[in-house]
Amino acid sequence: MKAVITVTGKDSVGIIAKVATACADNGANIVDISQSVLQDYFAMIMLADIDTLTVEFSAFVDKLAALGREHGLEIHTMHEDIFNTMHHI
Repeated sequence: MKAVITVTGKDSVGIIAKVATACADNGANIVDISQSVLQDYFAMIMLADIDTLTVEFSAFVDKLAALGREHGLEIHTMHEDIFNTMHHI
């Protein structure tokens, strides 16, 4: 199973490192990442394998959201199945 993680906010040093560390600390493996900076604004989408999470998925979602709040970012985590259903025509 996979999760789609989106991160947006004002650009600063270490955003990718912070999110990647949080994923690793909770057993999620990042399998793909795309990021860009437009002027001062940072945007990133990550695809993470969550088969080996060490916490419940809902706790993982909450931890990443809290990390975002601590650093002035919006971090949203969605299960791949929900993401695919929402974007299916």
